[in-house]
Amino acid sequence: MQSKTKNKELQLFIILTSLFIAALITCNLIANKFVLIDLGFKTFIVSAGILPYPITFLITDILSEIYGRKMTNKVVMSGFFASMMVLFFLWLGSQPSAIETSPVNDDTYNTVFRNAWRVMGASMIAYLSAQFLDVKLFHFWKNLTKGKHLWLRNNASTIGSQLVDTTLVICVLFIGVWEKGDIIQAIIDGWIFKMLCALIDTPIFYMCTSYFKGKFGLGLNEEVSL
Repeated sequence: MQSKTKNKELQLFIILTSLFIAALITCNLIANKFVLIDLGFKTFIVSAGILPYPITFLITDILSEIYGRKMTNKVVMSGFFASMMVLFFLWLGSQPSAIETSPVNDDTYNTVFRNAWRVMGASMIAYLSAQFLDVKLFHFWKNLTKGKHLWLRNNASTIGSQLVDTTLVICVLFIGVWEKGDIIQAIIDGWIFKMLCALIDTPIFYMCTSYFKGKFGLGLNEEVSL
């Protein structure tokens, strides 16, 4: 019975890790496109890469709650190495010339991925800083509240880490390219949009952690040991 539970714990960990890495890489691949998102009360100008990014923070919060800080940090590092591998193959794919009948020619490929080095470089600097900060803040609030008030650590950790992430990405990408006012507005828009996403995913965080804790028989402040 214990072995069966361990298998389920490991299986869930692998699934969450896979979803995390998939969302992270998708963020980087579509980050060059900027879009308008009209929510009625405000229109946000954000990178398309911001759309799947809140998923990464939801998953790290779930991992932190169920598997602890050490295992979550390993997932963060796995995402970093996966992104570096994608960046390498994007560069490798640009080296040979496209054949005449290729659906994607060299110009199209380079137009889409020419900024990949800068985007992914900015993303990785922000990613490591923000994700490790998110995990650290999550466990700070978890220890402070003795495992209570899930909503507090879920949102309080994301507020600080997402501000760091948004500021670093926008500054690395656009200092010297955009005007100062545009950079500040982009940071504000990106951060507020991420905060709204964090509030929306709070019920999802509650449902997931409650379900998995019950499934694995975890008590208050207990974590899975893999």
